[in-house]
Amino acid sequence: MTLHITGDDAADTLLSEDPFALLVGMLLDQQVAMETAFAGPAKIRDRIGTLEPKAIADFEADAFAEVFRTSPAVHRYPGSMAARTQAVAEAIVSDWNGNTASLWTDGSPDGAEILRRLKALPGFGEQKARIFLALLGKQRDLTAPGWREAAGAYGEDGCFRSVADIVDAETLARVRATKQAVKAAAKKA
Repeated sequence: MTLHITGDDAADTLLSEDPFALLVGMLLDQQVAMETAFAGPAKIRDRIGTLEPKAIADFEADAFAEVFRTSPAVHRYPGSMAARTQAVAEAIVSDWNGNTASLWTDGSPDGAEILRRLKALPGFGEQKARIFLALLGKQRDLTAPGWREAAGAYGEDGCFRSVADIVDAETLARVRATKQAVKAAAKKA
């Protein structure tokens, strides 16, 4: 199943086919529009020729930050997000033998274990880990027992809370409306 997050077919195909690209897109999904964040892995690959975690982990740090700065920028905070991307790549190389999907496949983990593994990654707090777990379950055919419970509210069917619920332009609009409603409610409180 091809993801439809960025509005760019090539970027969406990359996210659909490369688990590391999807993980990096989720990492970048902060302080920028979802489409921008998830298009980031394609920009990185196009600029350096690969998205292999080892190549990214070994890339010279200042040069990698420059990859993020090049217009159009990968992220609005190129230095810090380039460093976080390299830190995640290093974790995938050192802890998961360079195989991103091992996070959710090694040892047939349940949802709680996958959530624990995701939260251990640099830049992945509770919410980001739950959203990514929901994305795996809802759109990447993850069948680990308990994934919905571990993902919390993001695992609910038909909730339109996050990128996990986006399958087309209509669902993107529904997710945006939900996020705006949550922000408005928070401001009122």
